[in-house]
Amino acid sequence: MYAAVGDRLVVRGHNVGEPVRDAEILEVHHEDGSPPYVVRWSDTGHEALVFPGSDAFVEHFEHEARPHEHR
Repeated sequence: MYAAVGDRLVVRGHNVGEPVRDAEILEVHHEDGSPPYVVRWSDTGHEALVFPGSDAFVEHFEHEARPHEHR
């Protein structure tokens, strides 16, 4: 599993009737995009450090390159 800032982490429910949760990935701690990730859960707004399990996947989005800052 790999991700970039701005991607979405989706976690399937563990029990019947349990909702799917999703979160925006705010921080990626490894250059290769591997976990853990700091995320903001869409249902609560809570930010947390997450080590995703086998019930999770990442939705990747195209990320625009940011212009270089000039000083």
